[in-house]
Amino acid sequence: MVFGQVVIGPPGSGKTTYCNGMAQFLRGLGRKVAVVNLDPANDGLPYECACDVRELISLDGAAAECALGPNGALVYCAEYLEANVDWLLEHLASPAMRDCYILLDMPGQVELYTHHGAVRGVVQALAKANHRLTAVHLVDAHHCADPAKFISVLLVTLSTMVQLEMPQVNLLSKVDLVETYGELAFGLDFYTDVLDPSRLLPLLQRHEGSSAFARRHRKLNEAIVELVDDFGLVTFGTLNIGDKESVARALQSIDKANGYCFGDVSDANIFSTVAAREQLEWDAERLGSVEERYMSERDLHDELGLGMRAGGAARGATATASRPPDEAGQSPAPARAGAGSGTLS
Repeated sequence: MVFGQVVIGPPGSGKTTYCNGMAQFLRGLGRKVAVVNLDPANDGLPYECACDVRELISLDGAAAECALGPNGALVYCAEYLEANVDWLLEHLASPAMRDCYILLDMPGQVELYTHHGAVRGVVQALAKANHRLTAVHLVDAHHCADPAKFISVLLVTLSTMVQLEMPQVNLLSKVDLVETYGELAFGLDFYTDVLDPSRLLPLLQRHEGSSAFARRHRKLNEAIVELVDDFGLVTFGTLNIGDKESVARALQSIDKANGYCFGDVSDANIFSTVAAREQLEWDAERLGSVEERYMSERDLHDELGLGMRAGGAARGATATASRPPDEAGQSPAPARAGAGSGTLS
């Protein structure tokens, strides 16, 4: 049985950097790791590549041969890989990659995960070959500062989870830059646990004003947030790939999703213990250190009456039970756990 991660996400979300950092972290834990590049457009690889899809097909060659643009050529390459998935299976079964934990660095084209079937075909073939994989979906954390972008992120994430049909852990990457483009309107737990996304709609209306465009799309935005809320699948963890503690928390969720922590491996007992302890952590412990390190302490005024956070002590206002029982006087409401989704704790 082979365990691993399928690292997906839009362009610029940090997939290649994640694979490089996660590989180093895993080697530090004593795991044997192999990084596989399945992005034919990925030219500069910072990691040692055990298998490269560019040995099978060239993006430039596909574009020239079939008279395709860059996006069409990338889709063609994905379809070609699916048709020749035996090439990938043979490499993964080679003696050099035996007993390796694999990291699959995937292309950044969103349609490959939202409605195209090539990537799903590849991961299903790997699953049949006894590979236990988790999709790790990376999203730039700074999108949280823009309600329109965050609503789009929610829809894309939900579409990916439904399309790929595999365990998936969603991570807000580059969380150290979470407020690069503005202060968040709510506490971080609102965005990680996706607590009532309809509360973003008044903010969206304020940002877009009463333009004809905003009026035409108001009902669409309402329908999107209702759809996401009804499915109840989308939640996020946080990730700063340069922070060992952050990477460890992400790996903890991933190991639970693909079953690695329950396998017969050298450090399984360690991660099984951590996974069991995870259930007892409060939101304040799970996200408090992230907020303190990367988010502004300035108060946000509550002009719209939306329960925005008002200072560090009141950040739990978006979830009244985000404190332990001895402080809040009641047990915290459990975070929603969708099939295959994961949040860090």
